[in-house]
Amino acid sequence: MNDYTIPRPAAGDIVDLITADHRLLEDLMRAMRDQEADRDAARAAFSGLLVAHSEAEEEIVYPRLKSKKVIDGEEEEHGEKEHAATNEALLHLLQAKGTDTQKFEDALEAVAEVLNHHIGEEELSILNPAREDAPEELRQRLGEAWSQKRNALLGDDCGARESVEQIVRQAYTDELLPNDDQPE
Repeated sequence: MNDYTIPRPAAGDIVDLITADHRLLEDLMRAMRDQEADRDAARAAFSGLLVAHSEAEEEIVYPRLKSKKVIDGEEEEHGEKEHAATNEALLHLLQAKGTDTQKFEDALEAVAEVLNHHIGEEELSILNPAREDAPEELRQRLGEAWSQKRNALLGDDCGARESVEQIVRQAYTDELLPNDDQPE
């Protein structure tokens, strides 16, 4: 994968759209591990996609699936906490100077561990129930609304380090991350 352009679908089944982003995030993590790849470009694409994807899920998808009783509040909160943990790990990855350092490698593996765990849980506990229990029309409406939000965030450079720092600070304020871990 040499072209790190993020696709910007306008609509589709929300389950398919989110799952496609999960596969793209996994591809970008593999590219960041590849010393022959443009790791910095892969990191920038990964950061933007990860932030846009999860912010759009929290704003558009989780509340609507909860209101339709496809998921419960506990699953919604758990997803938000996992997004916060992933964003915190992402921030460490963005803080690594260059891509040929041990700090970068360690930060990449930390992001991969948290994100892979989240993807597995989300696909099992949120996306599978959504595919089974949410009507096709709702999944299509969510796909369109989520895509609009995600694409707008990508256009606003939501994956920039400063944006991720702000998101992580807000996660501490919202107590999505334990305050004993908060950086000084």
